[in-house]
Amino acid sequence: MKNKIKLVAFDMAGTTVRDEHEVEHCFRQAALQTGLEMSEAEILAVQGWAKRFVFETYWERQLGQRGEHWLQRVDHSFHTFTQILETHYLTQPIVPTEGALEVFAFLRERGIKIALTTGFYRKVTDIILDRLGWLQGLNEEYVNTGNSLIDCSISSDQVVAGRPAPDMIFKAMQLLQIDSAAQVLSVGDTPSDIQAGQNAQLFHSLAVANGTHPAELLLPHHPTKMLDTIRDLIAYLEENDLC
Repeated sequence: MKNKIKLVAFDMAGTTVRDEHEVEHCFRQAALQTGLEMSEAEILAVQGWAKRFVFETYWERQLGQRGEHWLQRVDHSFHTFTQILETHYLTQPIVPTEGALEVFAFLRERGIKIALTTGFYRKVTDIILDRLGWLQGLNEEYVNTGNSLIDCSISSDQVVAGRPAPDMIFKAMQLLQIDSAAQVLSVGDTPSDIQAGQNAQLFHSLAVANGTHPAELLLPHHPTKMLDTIRDLIAYLEENDLC
């Protein structure tokens, strides 16, 4: 008998929150303003990573080592990026991806919990959740107190390692008291989303093709299933008797 799914861990930007490559644009601006050399392909490739970790990784590549100068450059780039990113999300429209609210309602009707995991840090995560109305009903641990649309929110700075490490998925499982990875499904739109699900040893690490990465960039990472849109998750759960 197949394990019924008790928790779905969704990515945010590009998966449940519409993203028109705004985060890439913010990265590009911050890199240009602070002298960090990153190609557009590299910026796309690191979507889903913890944001500070991106600057740590690429400044080490550019400088050849870590040290006090490296830390200063990382701090400057990351601070510049956070200012650009927060201004964007405070001033520009924020809307769910097409079908996201429909999928949330489907899961809630069946008692399946909803976790949002993200490479964003907590402050910008809260800005996005608040503007969507999804922050309401979450306690100080960002767990649903009974009247929230989602059941928990995990940002990359709440765990030791961001994606592709499985830490955010494990933290969501802990907070929501889900013991078995076989009862958890992940959905994302980047290679690191897929890898995080695989590293958590989930049976179901799915990807959506209408987010920041097209299907041809996601399929080489072997998602369990490639969904055209998040709405297709409903059919996947029903057809595989997972709900």
